[in-house]
Amino acid sequence: KDNEVAINVPLPVFFKNISNGDTLESPFSIEMGVIGMKIKPAGPLEAGTGHHHLIIDADLPNLYLPIPSSANYLHFGKGQDRTQLTLSPGKHTLQLILGDGNHIPHKQPLISKTIEIIVRP
Repeated sequence: KDNEVAINVPLPVFFKNISNGDTLESPFSIEMGVIGMKIKPAGPLEAGTGHHHLIIDADLPNLYLPIPSSANYLHFGKGQDRTQLTLSPGKHTLQLILGDGNHIPHKQPLISKTIEIIVRP
């Protein structure tokens, strides 16, 4: 234990422009990033590629099934890496997960940390 070193390695999927604890005014921009993968639209399965999904105020979905599509699970299947989001005032949680061409998380799921933001009234 004495020689353990805490290394802050960034997760491969992350929010580029917002952070945990931010207070924002709706609508606001979200920029999504990924390390080590190429963003491609949904469709044909291609190794090393995927597209973003944004989880809003919800838990991670089943990691063996396609990511649901609803107000809590937004799909960016055209390969988008940014969006405008309108949320009601108050606290919200946001998390990113990368899905393959069929919207299924990768065998080694690529998931961001969950962040909590506050939207001003």
